[in-house]
Amino acid sequence: MIVSVISSVCVANAEEVSGSTPGIREALKRHRESYPTSHLRDVYKNFMQDYFGPGHLLADTAAAGRYLLRELAETALMEGPDSEPTGFEGNFVRVNLRLIAEGRVPYDTFFSSFVRSVQGIAPPSAAEWTAIWSRIESEIEALGYHYDDEQADRAYINDLLKEEKYVVHHSDAYNETVNFHYRIMSRKEFEENILPLLTK
Repeated sequence: MIVSVISSVCVANAEEVSGSTPGIREALKRHRESYPTSHLRDVYKNFMQDYFGPGHLLADTAAAGRYLLRELAETALMEGPDSEPTGFEGNFVRVNLRLIAEGRVPYDTFFSSFVRSVQGIAPPSAAEWTAIWSRIESEIEALGYHYDDEQADRAYINDLLKEEKYVVHHSDAYNETVNFHYRIMSRKEFEENILPLLTK
């Protein structure tokens, strides 16, 4: 469970990331242990969420609310941790929808924290993010990690980066084997509004 606090979401440049090898490697190891069926795109998504948060999901807040309610109504099995940090900085948190389903966190509290999580995001530029991902890929290679459909995923990700886009969906393998239904929240929103309800 996350207990540390940061005051704001920071954007790392390539020099800062180059000095963060232990953090990157630990995040890669943690992700591999937690999600052994993951493909490269799932790894990418985890690190991407650490810098970009949930903004792409909240262009239409009303639609985001409807989608969340539908997912809650249609999902019988919700596994995974209550929460987990994204990437290696932990700027954002994946928060399990099970907390709502079990009545541990009121829907309104959860959703409002989710919506507020787009405030104050200062995402990296396309060039900065490409440099960060390149560093992460170097650490994947150093660890000797390989993934199913790796070359196809790498080509897809590289094409996205060339177009200055960043959002990917989880792989089919992840979706078929992992029942972790979550939303991304800023660490600040999570620690101020969700974590106190879990530690009562």
